[in-house]
Amino acid sequence: MKQYLLSVYQPDGDLPPAEILEPIMRDLLAWNQELRDAGAWVFGAGLHPPSTATVVRVKDSELLMTDGPFVEGKEHLGGFTVIAAPDLDAAVAWGRRLAEITTLPIEVRPLQGT
Repeated sequence: MKQYLLSVYQPDGDLPPAEILEPIMRDLLAWNQELRDAGAWVFGAGLHPPSTATVVRVKDSELLMTDGPFVEGKEHLGGFTVIAAPDLDAAVAWGRRLAEITTLPIEVRPLQGT
């Protein structure tokens, strides 16, 4: 089976209030269980806000570090899930369900070498 990265992009700013976020999180937990039950779940994680990022580069053998995200924008990568799926159509179906649950854009991308 091929592996695919499902990237969750969320808007910058505060999280929605509990009355909106709680049902989403409940449905997200159920979706994660569906993935596991189907044998499609490989790995997943949520990320801390972009402000917690550190970018490292090497220039002339010197380490350069900057605080904050590599790219700033109105949206950021909020989390991701790696799944195993027989083909892109199956991966997109999992991504569609995730988009329905979160109401956020989901990028589906194949991993190399799988």
